[in-house]
Amino acid sequence: MIRSMTGFAGAERQHPFGRLSWELRSVNHRYLEVGFRVPEEFRLLEPDIRRILGEFLSRGKVDATLKFVPAAGIASASLELNHELINRLLAVHTELQEMSGVTQEPNLQSFMRWPGAIEEAAPDPQPLHKAALELLAEAASGLQENRCREGEQMDAVIRERLLTIEERVRDVRTWLPEIREGLRQKLLTRVGDLQLPLEPGRLEQEVAFLCQKIDVDEELDRLDAHVVEARLVLDRDDPVGRRLDFLMQEFNRESNTLSSKSVDNRTTQVAVELKVAIEQMREQVQNIE
Repeated sequence: MIRSMTGFAGAERQHPFGRLSWELRSVNHRYLEVGFRVPEEFRLLEPDIRRILGEFLSRGKVDATLKFVPAAGIASASLELNHELINRLLAVHTELQEMSGVTQEPNLQSFMRWPGAIEEAAPDPQPLHKAALELLAEAASGLQENRCREGEQMDAVIRERLLTIEERVRDVRTWLPEIREGLRQKLLTRVGDLQLPLEPGRLEQEVAFLCQKIDVDEELDRLDAHVVEARLVLDRDDPVGRRLDFLMQEFNRESNTLSSKSVDNRTTQVAVELKVAIEQMREQVQNIE
């Protein structure tokens, strides 16, 4: 089964510590290229993000976006008083009173605004990171499924074009004896118009020479072989985009040769039809993983 390199998937889940959501978008690319946007507290997960996406995808430019909304009360619950600093501030306050002889109640608001008086206790990041990576795997699996569904449509298009190529090659094979005979008759007519003596066997030599120049049996055989190979590749379970891309080049080479050797309007038209079918397949192949 072939897979597309383009697709979109998302996953979202509510946890006690807040809501996590992933968005994954992919487009065609020669290799697997991952770009991501994550909150600062998830930056350490970069290697794990790349690893997980690599487990599900082999090619494509993937943009991964993580959003995190902390649960209400989580931030305030993590605030802690710096007892050591506050005690030092109170001691300084008392010392100032003794030195100045002025008695004054401590200003708690001033103490709270003192740098470092209130600290935010960092929660254990492990549960949060674990949940984010598990959700990423879920989103990546969804993206892979979407790419498979789109790949099924591409598969159908490619197989239809392969059938067209197979049928047109069969037509050319049917026409070849008639084309060769027509070429022989055309040469006889030209010789007759010239009214010149011709050495015995010379005409057949010329006919054989011309038939050799326009012989396309090898090209037709290779086109048939490429059709067979393309169908085998489509049936593989591993990524096949590069293999198919190479086959499209081979298809194109044979169709060009068929066109250059054509001496009949029918084979010329077939060569054009083959090029159209090959280009339609190539457009699909560009997006296959």
